Amino acid sequence: MRLNEQNASAFARLALKGIRKEYPNKPGDVLNEAADVKNPRAVHPAFYGCFDWHSSVHGHWMLVRLLRMFRALPEREEIRAALTENLTAKNLKVEADYFARPNTKSFERTYGWAWLLKLAEELHSWDDPDAKKWSRNLQPLTDAIVARYLEFLPKQTYPIRTGVHPNTAFGLAFALDYARAVGNKPLRDMIEKRSRDYYGNDVDAPARWEPDGADFFSPSLMEADLMRRVLPANEFPVWLKGYLPSLAKGEPKSLLAPATVTDRSDPQIVHLDGLNLSRAWCMRSLAASMPADEPIRKALAEAATRHATAALEHVASGDYAGEHWLASFAVYLLSTSASQ
Repeated sequence: MRLNEQNASAFARLALKGIRKEYPNKPGDVLNEAADVKNPRAVHPAFYGCFDWHSSVHGHWMLVRLLRMFRALPEREEIRAALTENLTAKNLKVEADYFARPNTKSFERTYGWAWLLKLAEELHSWDDPDAKKWSRNLQPLTDAIVARYLEFLPKQTYPIRTGVHPNTAFGLAFALDYARAVGNKPLRDMIEKRSRDYYGNDVDAPARWEPDGADFFSPSLMEADLMRRVLPANEFPVWLKGYLPSLAKGEPKSLLAPATVTDRSDPQIVHLDGLNLSRAWCMRSLAASMPADEPIRKALAEAATRHATAALEHVASGDYAGEHWLASFAVYLLSTSASQ
């Protein structure tokens, strides 16, 4: 499947429905006092929709990406109107100020942080008058998230190796993309150092244990996808062969075969559709990072195709449990080159 105007339009409609849909909503807020009990839009006036904060953020990223790629998209005017409505200086100041409240240190750490920086990167990279305005409006929140990373990473002794939101490798990968795109050397240097600290000596990952029943990331593949960004091109293949030594033999089979999704109305089980999409983007990029004659390259490329095929037809399932977020994963997979 290729990203074209027709499926981009379908993905855009899912996001447009979500980013202005306040309920159902799963807040991640700590209430410090009775006055903190407010409706989601009052607390997060920019990112109140899509069931939760992080899904709203990456829904906005997806709309910016599609608007940037397809200038004649039928939904283009509606997208610009929605982004203009949500990404105001006033709304985003409230979002930035939220991170100064007590008991917000771990709010959206690091999944939501990573997607916020991916949105900031997308806006920064687009020479469009509206994008420049939205980028300026977003800057206080972007600065707050960058400060969070710089404060937290020196204190995080151990990475979190999970298949859901707190996954450290994913949080570092997208933040590194942002740091390199905007030339933020302190953030880039910090992430590259901590990535080596956490993962540089890893060998023989227990990938045969994957997946867990609610994963939307592969812990082993997400780590590898970070390290192919961090390590020099001549070092990475050696690291990967030590880290996942059975890949050339098509093992572990549980890692290379798409996950089975039995109930797309279940908000945890449907995570596995996201797992198939994120595995696909990791495998595709890892394959492209290996020499052409490496058997690992072929095994990963074929597995990436299987995973993408298994998941893409289910992005629009008719159930909000998956529809509020899966399109962002699909667009990232389909619109990002293997070398990115």
